[in-house]
Amino acid sequence: MDFITSTAILPLLFGCVGIFSLFKLLQHMRMKAYLRNAVVIITGATSGLGRECARVFFAAGAKLVLCGRNREALEELARELAASRVTEVQTHKPYIVTFDLADPGAIVAATAEILQCFGYVDVLINNAGISYRGAIIDTTTDVDKRVMETNYFGPVALTKAILPSMIKRRHGHIVAISSIQGKISIPFRSAYAASKHATQAFFDCLRAEMEQYEIEVTVISPGYIHTNLSLNAITADGSKYGVMDKTTAQGRRPMDVARDVLAIVGKKKKDVILADLLPSLAIYLRTLAPGLFFSLMASRARKEQKSKNS
Repeated sequence: MDFITSTAILPLLFGCVGIFSLFKLLQHMRMKAYLRNAVVIITGATSGLGRECARVFFAAGAKLVLCGRNREALEELARELAASRVTEVQTHKPYIVTFDLADPGAIVAATAEILQCFGYVDVLINNAGISYRGAIIDTTTDVDKRVMETNYFGPVALTKAILPSMIKRRHGHIVAISSIQGKISIPFRSAYAASKHATQAFFDCLRAEMEQYEIEVTVISPGYIHTNLSLNAITADGSKYGVMDKTTAQGRRPMDVARDVLAIVGKKKKDVILADLLPSLAIYLRTLAPGLFFSLMASRARKEQKSKNS
């Protein structure tokens, strides 16, 4: 009986493995086809995650428009990409558009320049952002507004400016690089967490409204990434933080996160959390046991305040 059972199960098992492998292969091929020759806009491409996204999307055969405030850094990246040798796919010379997302007046002109590069946009990756460290009671409203302009109003304005061309073609993909802090809030990050919560809400609404036009919307919420985000963060009075936080220093490599972003976009996923186990569990804790979550955050606030005062 055992022999008969094993001879029946083994072929079935191998068949299931084969079907799964074929499914993964077809999924990978579809992802590569989706991004090859696609016009991809990346904001905040001068450094960190944006720079690494530029590298992986370029290697996938995308037609890039690199956006940021520092033209010299963008030109350096464009030269590096043009000089790199990718043999698997045909690559394309990147375009550069320089503007500041925090300047509402610059976004209209930048959008026109972006659309002139290839005539259309397939994928918009809203990656640019600024971080913040400080106590709410010490933070000026101007600082709150500055963070919101860069992290929320800027990406929203750029998305709204790009959308009509996507709707006309009934094709496009909007990507928002949010944060785990768009799902939960931690002490002394109020302006940043608020901007990311607003980002999550806006793009969730956008996803529902754009389905009728066959436009994809993806929100990606990473945990800590080893970039200069904390070094460049602003403080309660608007000055530069200038410190590499321990959590940031121990974060994931930007290239690894960029590869995940590539796969997520290629698979047209709608909402993805890219965080370690504890932050991911904290999201569920906030929903299922809010009292416990609030107590833990209050304890964290006390400890952080005590370390600042010591």
